[in-house]
Amino acid sequence: MSNGNSNPKIIDLIKNKEDGSKPFISIEFFPPRTEAGVKNLYSRMERMKKSINPLFSDVTWGAGGSTAELTIEIAQKLRDTGHVANMHMTCTNMEKDGDPKKAVHSALETAKNSGIVNIVALRGDPAAGQEEWKAADGGFTCALDLVEYIRESFGSEFGISVAGYPEGHPNAISLVEDPSTMTETEAARSSTEDGKVYTCRDDDYKKEMDYLKKKIDAGSDFIITQMFFDTKVFGTFVKDCRKWGINCPIVPGLMCINAYGGFAKMTKFCKTRVPAELRAKMESVKDDPDAVKAFGVEFGAQMCRELMDIGVDVLHFYTLNLEKITYGILRELGYEVTGSVDESDAKTMVAKGSAWARVGDKVKTSQGEGTVTAIDGDGSATVEFPGEAAAATFKKDEYSKVF
Repeated sequence: MSNGNSNPKIIDLIKNKEDGSKPFISIEFFPPRTEAGVKNLYSRMERMKKSINPLFSDVTWGAGGSTAELTIEIAQKLRDTGHVANMHMTCTNMEKDGDPKKAVHSALETAKNSGIVNIVALRGDPAAGQEEWKAADGGFTCALDLVEYIRESFGSEFGISVAGYPEGHPNAISLVEDPSTMTETEAARSSTEDGKVYTCRDDDYKKEMDYLKKKIDAGSDFIITQMFFDTKVFGTFVKDCRKWGINCPIVPGLMCINAYGGFAKMTKFCKTRVPAELRAKMESVKDDPDAVKAFGVEFGAQMCRELMDIGVDVLHFYTLNLEKITYGILRELGYEVTGSVDESDAKTMVAKGSAWARVGDKVKTSQGEGTVTAIDGDGSATVEFPGEAAAATFKKDEYSKVF
């Protein structure tokens, strides 16, 4: 399908940014678990298009392709409602008819035929029931493989973005037994959780940057980063990219702080650096949901100002399928935001699949909240409950992770 004005590549839109103008805005959604959630998301997508007119809008792809059909459906709906859709695609655990690449090729063909020409090429998380990621025989082993495959199989049909990790990929972040041994750069991107210090060591960070350079050289157009809360770390990452000869646009991924539980769970899961003053403030307001949201707007706006000083082209918001914090931040920055906020459907915005659920996580079930003690290959989870209640097993669509 040709790439006309109604179906642009994101890189071309970014390149058209006028010097001195404010950064563009982009947003990310995830596939909701229920039909009601999907219906509500579609309404929100239409509202947000009218309210803030994002440059592009992402939709995520579940581990092992667990949300593949719904992700494509949402991407199509994005395009139909005037958004420029940027569809995530993971390339691992995607076997079809015994072929580890067939499902990926099929999904790309469907996207192309639907007028979706922008792809975020990712490796993907472990599939349900796996604690660690493993490559399939004869299949893709990493996001670089996917970028190369898209360019070899589809030429320039697609615009491609890839992930970047200012603090290092979580798999490259390790426990530091003696923090005094850290170099200045290691300390600057380090995180602390439960009294333990973690960082991406300099040797591992170099490997990360070498790999990122390969992804760009293979045909990627721009980078969207993992969430971060320290803009100095992002600034260093941008400078390092330029040192490595990575000269494409680098879009900062901004996690909206909506609730204390989600913030604490996700920063721990990703080993994200949390500056001391941010952690202290979050602890002080954690029992007041409204205060957390208000601070989320305040802190998010300050981050954006610092990123604007660095000179970013786009501010990319991980919305968590909600709008209040994103709108609040944009209003603080002087962007035009029309319409009002409606988050009465917030409880339906639970992610489909169990990509985030791991052994030890707290989950919500029909029998109450409990802790996951085992996950089977089909995503079913064994959950233990407090007190004398017996443990029970739930199918993957019968429980949701509590953040």
